[in-house]
Amino acid sequence: MKTFYDFYRNQVTLSFEDHPFSSCPKHVWVICRYKNRWLLTKHKDRGIEFPGGKVEEGETPEQAAIREVKEETGAEVLDLNYIGQYHVAGKGGTIIKNVYFATISELVVQEHYFETLGPVLFERLPETMASNDRFSFMMKDEVLPQCMEYIQTKIENEL
Repeated sequence: MKTFYDFYRNQVTLSFEDHPFSSCPKHVWVICRYKNRWLLTKHKDRGIEFPGGKVEEGETPEQAAIREVKEETGAEVLDLNYIGQYHVAGKGGTIIKNVYFATISELVVQEHYFETLGPVLFERLPETMASNDRFSFMMKDEVLPQCMEYIQTKIENEL
């Protein structure tokens, strides 16, 4: 487990163990790979980020992850891997979020991308996003680099 502070100085605890904080988290975040590029979305208010959102009633976190990717990018998830979970002790309450790595089979142009402006593809993610206003606050703490390291060492070796 790793503990650090996010962009807003909230305490974040990240774990790559199997659901250490909740078996039924209410939020998901999906790191997506499509044709050797990173697939992100541009949120209307927050900026560029990986897709994610809330788990709706009657939906599993995995179903929510697939739905959020489709809604926000138009992508079809081919393969979804659980990476870990993080706990944010925020000023407005606690948030527990599952993190997934998704391989995308197809990117379909949609008329509407819900609260986003649609897909954004990167060959490489910028080295530092902390000072880049184009990126969401969710891309500016230790969750992303820790998850990317996990993906490179654990998941990509299995694929």
